[in-house]
Amino acid sequence: MTVAAFTFYLFAISTLVGGLFTVISRNPVHSVLWLILAFLSSAGLFVLLGAEFVAMLLIIVYVGAVAVLFLFVVMMLDVDFAELKAEMTKYLPLALLIGVVIVMQLMLAFGVWEFSDGFESRAAAPVGTADNTTALGLLIYDQYIMLFQLAGLILLVAMIGAIVLTLRHRVDIKRQNVLEQMYRDPAKAMELKDVKPGQGL
Repeated sequence: MTVAAFTFYLFAISTLVGGLFTVISRNPVHSVLWLILAFLSSAGLFVLLGAEFVAMLLIIVYVGAVAVLFLFVVMMLDVDFAELKAEMTKYLPLALLIGVVIVMQLMLAFGVWEFSDGFESRAAAPVGTADNTTALGLLIYDQYIMLFQLAGLILLVAMIGAIVLTLRHRVDIKRQNVLEQMYRDPAKAMELKDVKPGQGL
């Protein structure tokens, strides 16, 4: 067995184990940690495939942001997980049925899997002189620059729309008026009281 094959099987097994323990772990903090292991192992598989940009993106976005955010939320919120698990047990038979159907579909798909003609020659042919990250950058920022900018604009509009829809102006909250504080008269802002000894205000 070569080093590449051993590394592939190591990452593949750790990805499957991490995904399995993410689902069946009783402690939600442990579930998030197993999810991070699955993400890191998947990033290793992408590196073996030569997609180092996707691997680094997976680590930075999913491990560095999403999984850590899940971990912070789970650790800071006082959630009654016993009650949630009691509610989930009612849907366990349906979940098992859906899981069995998905496994059967995967088995059918892998049973009829065939490589197209000339697969070996295409896999052995060099893709180009540029590495994966450079080729992806040239493709996004050169050939599909307008579509990329439109996608960013759509996401920006969606973010602004979500903020506007959830923004509520509550009248029972005392708010700060900056202009009123800046233009106030110092003579009217403070009043001096002559307090006699032994006498209250």
